[in-house]
Amino acid sequence: MPDLANIVFIGPMGAGKTSLGRRVAELLGLVFVDADQVIEQRTGASIPVIFECEGEAGFRVREKAVIAELCAKSGQLLATGGGAVLDAENRAALKRAGLVVYLQTSVEQQLARIERDRNRPLLQTPDPAARLRELAAHRNAIYRELADLTFDSDDMNAETACEHLGNLLAGHWPAPARQPETSTP
Repeated sequence: MPDLANIVFIGPMGAGKTSLGRRVAELLGLVFVDADQVIEQRTGASIPVIFECEGEAGFRVREKAVIAELCAKSGQLLATGGGAVLDAENRAALKRAGLVVYLQTSVEQQLARIERDRNRPLLQTPDPAARLRELAAHRNAIYRELADLTFDSDDMNAETACEHLGNLLAGHWPAPARQPETSTP
C-alpha cells in the first residue's frame, strides 16, 4: 500500500476524474490538481490544439513531465488524463504518489457524459463509441492493475457518486493533520 501522500484518480474520459475529484478533494481537505489543466495552463493551448500541433506523442511527452512533477508533491487529489497510465514511468510515479483509485465506467455512460464535449481529440472520429471500446479494451486492464481501489461511477449523478466515493475513501485516507499554531514573541 502507498504512503498515502496523495489520492490519484485514474480511468477513462467521462469517468468523473475531474468533476468528482474537485468535490472529493474538498471533502477530504486536499488540494485538487488536474494534470490536463496544468498542461493547458503551462502551454497556453488546449489539449486538442496540442494534439493538432504536436500529435499524441508530443502531448504524452508534456504529460509525462507534469505527472513526474505533480507526483513529487503531497496533500493533493490528482486527476490524470485517461492515457497517462500508458507510460510505465507514469504508472510507477502514480503508484508511489499515493492511493490510486480507478473510476470505472461503461462506454455507454462515457458517451452520455461527454457527448457534447469537443475537447476530446481521441474522439474526433466518425464512430466515437467504437473508439471508446477500443480504448477500453487496451486500457481497462492497466487501470485495474494499477489501482488500489476501484469505484464504479455508472448510473450515479455527481452528488451521489461523491458521497459514496467520499465514504469509501474516508476508510482509507487519514484526516488531514492540523499543524499546531505557533506564535513568535
